[in-house]
Amino acid sequence: MNQDITFSIFKTVNELPKEWDIVSQSNAFLQTPYLHVLEQSAPTNMECFYIGIFEHQQLIGVALAQYLDLNKLESFGERDKCLKTYIRNFIFKNFASHALFLGNNMITGQNGFVFSKPMEFNCISEILLNCSQTLIAYFKTKKIKIHIVSFKDFYKNSASELQHYGFATIYEFNTQPNMIFELDKNWKTEADYVSAFSKKYRDQYKRCRKKSEGIVTRELTTQEIIEQEKRIYELYHHVAKNAPFNTFFLAEDHFTVFKKQCGNRFVMVGYFLENELIGFYSLLLNGEVLETYFLGYDEQIQKEKMLYLNMLYNMTAFGIEHQFKKIIFGRTALEIKSSIGAEPIMMSGFIFHTNSFINKFMPKIFPKLEPTLAWQQRHPFK
Repeated sequence: MNQDITFSIFKTVNELPKEWDIVSQSNAFLQTPYLHVLEQSAPTNMECFYIGIFEHQQLIGVALAQYLDLNKLESFGERDKCLKTYIRNFIFKNFASHALFLGNNMITGQNGFVFSKPMEFNCISEILLNCSQTLIAYFKTKKIKIHIVSFKDFYKNSASELQHYGFATIYEFNTQPNMIFELDKNWKTEADYVSAFSKKYRDQYKRCRKKSEGIVTRELTTQEIIEQEKRIYELYHHVAKNAPFNTFFLAEDHFTVFKKQCGNRFVMVGYFLENELIGFYSLLLNGEVLETYFLGYDEQIQKEKMLYLNMLYNMTAFGIEHQFKKIIFGRTALEIKSSIGAEPIMMSGFIFHTNSFINKFMPKIFPKLEPTLAWQQRHPFK
C-alpha cells in the first residue's frame, strides 16, 4: 500500500476523528448519526467496525465493516421450505457461520466507503483487502475463525475496476438487482406521475387506491414510534421472517433509536385501521437520494387492502413531492417494484472463503446457495 496511506479501525463511534462527518458528508449511511444507530441497536448477531483512512495523518476516507455470527440467528428465513433450503442452511451453519462484510449488510447499494478526494481503484482495492486481513487477525486473537469475507454491493463500473487489481482472484457474484427509480424531473406531483402511466397501470393504481379506503396514513412522531415500538417490531418481524433469506433481525428498539439519532432525515409512516397500526414503512433522506428502509405489515390486511403496493406508491409520491432525483427500492419484490416504475440495476459483490480448499470451489458452491427468482420486468409508462 502507498506508504503515505494508513488506516485505523475503531470499535466505538465516540473514538472517531472529528472530521469524520465532513469526509462522509455525501452518504448518510456513513455519517455518525447512522453509525450511532448501528452501535446502539444493531442486530444481536452483528458487531460493527468503523474504518478511518488517512493520508499523512489526515482523514481522507471512511469505511464500514460488519461481523455476523450466523449461529445466533433464530432463522435464515422461513418462506421457502424445500431440500435446497435445508442444504443451504446446513452449509451456512457449518462452513460460513462467521462472516465478515466490508460494507453494510443491512441495506442495498454502494454504501461501504467514501473518500473526500478521487482515489485510484488499485489503492481502494488494497485498502479494502488490508482491512479485511487486519479484522481476520483481530478475530483470531479472540479465538474466532472468520469463514467467509464479503465485499458488498458495487455498481458495475466499480466492480470492473476492482477486478483489475487485488480483486482479480476473488469470486465476483451477482445477486438480485437493486431496484432503482430515477424520477422524471418534470414530475412535481403524484398526479404528474400517474398521468405518465399507460392505461393498464393507471387502472392498477386506481384499483389499489380504492382498496385502501378506510386506512389512515400519517408520519409517526418520535413519541408515537416509542409508544408503538412493540407493534412496529411485530409487523417488521413478520415480514422479515417470511423473506426467502435472512442473515440478521433488527433489535426491537431499532426504529426508536434511528428516529432519535437522525431526526427529520428518518421518516416513518404508519398505516392505521380503526386506530390500530397495521403497517408502516421507513425512509432515509440521503442527499438527493431517497433510501427506502425496512417496512412491516399485517399479512391478512395487506392482501385485502393491497397495502404493500399502496406503500410503494406513497414512497414514490414522497420522492416526487420532495424533489429527490432517485429512490433506492432495494432487491426484494422485483416485479411489483418494476410495475411502479423502478428499474433493475445489477450490482456485484466479491466473496472468498478463508479455507483455501473450499475457496477453490466458490464459483460452484455460491450459485447454489443464492435463492434464484424468476420474474418479469414490467414497463408501466406510455
